[in-house]
Amino acid sequence: MKIITWNVNSLKARLPVVLDYLREAKPDVVLLQETKCTDDSFPALEIEALGYNIARHGQKTYNGVAILSKYPLEDVCSGLAGDAADEQARYLEAVISTPGRPVRVASIYAPNGNPADTPKFDYKLQWLRRLHQHAKNLLPDEEAFVLGGDLNVILSEDDLYDPRAWEGDALFRPESINAMRSILNLGLTDAYRACHTEPHRYTFWDYQAGAWTKDHGIRIDYLLLSPQAADRLAACAIDKHVRGWERPSDHVPVWAEIRE
Repeated sequence: MKIITWNVNSLKARLPVVLDYLREAKPDVVLLQETKCTDDSFPALEIEALGYNIARHGQKTYNGVAILSKYPLEDVCSGLAGDAADEQARYLEAVISTPGRPVRVASIYAPNGNPADTPKFDYKLQWLRRLHQHAKNLLPDEEAFVLGGDLNVILSEDDLYDPRAWEGDALFRPESINAMRSILNLGLTDAYRACHTEPHRYTFWDYQAGAWTKDHGIRIDYLLLSPQAADRLAACAIDKHVRGWERPSDHVPVWAEIRE
């Protein structure tokens, strides 16, 4: 099973790029973030024509997550537990029912948190604590699960081009890194790092200041695997070439192969 996570930065604006990539990569499951559209304006017909079932959790203009699957989607749940008042569309979970062993997946768009001296940063840390608790609650079921998405955390200096340029940014603050590491320390595996140890491999390049041509990127998109999913991990990679396409997202897809 090929599972991809991708922050598309407006699904309707990037639809030609998304459709071309789906035809090229032929993923079984796709976790999308920043769809930036309501559920009723989601371009379902075009995606269903490629053979995908769709679950979506959107809102107008901001945020929005979706799951596309060549297999049936079951036990679909939108919203991250822990704060009933949080209406931001940042979390969507479902079970992928394959002919073999099922896999639970989640599409995640964690808060950015900037500026770091505002309530936005507090919300980011609270949200990551809720994700930690939810992952902790999933683990006793001993399911294979994949938490994928834009976590908006730069884990180490190996994951960015210049630490000085990101000093004080919410994505690289010690509090954010510690929150992310606490999730990994539950026993989850960063799929990309399990397959690649080389530094300076990125998933995001800003549109400004020639970041793409200079390779001034950061790695903030992850596939986090439960122990049962990690045991089935066959490969993981970043499809960097998509950033060079016409009118791309500022993020690129990250994919993992999970043995069925």
